[in-house]
Amino acid sequence: MGEGLLRHDAGAKFDVESAGTKPSLVRPEAIAVMGEIGIDIREHRSKHVDEFNGQAFEYVITVCDNARESCPVFFGDAQKLHHNFQDPAALVGSENERLDQFRRVRDQLREYLREFSINAG
Repeated sequence: MGEGLLRHDAGAKFDVESAGTKPSLVRPEAIAVMGEIGIDIREHRSKHVDEFNGQAFEYVITVCDNARESCPVFFGDAQKLHHNFQDPAALVGSENERLDQFRRVRDQLREYLREFSINAG
């Protein structure tokens, strides 16, 4: 969701990539709640950080404590930013409960990334 939000809200300012330490699939709940705000992430795919080995970044933003702790050192001189968001995929509940959690995290993440994009650069 972070990649989709930052591309949509500040894509002219940043080249945006996203990856994880344990990639799997783009969750259907994420696709649904992003679509609710007009951002289509159906073509996004979950990538492993190893795909970016050797690539230079100005900023590396981690959004969960596990990623921060295991983020590879190859990001070198990048300015590292971190905020721990609850993992909405970890919620066990009804479809509506899961969608509500994805919405909450989407909105929190959007606010965080908007502040970042205003203050960065």
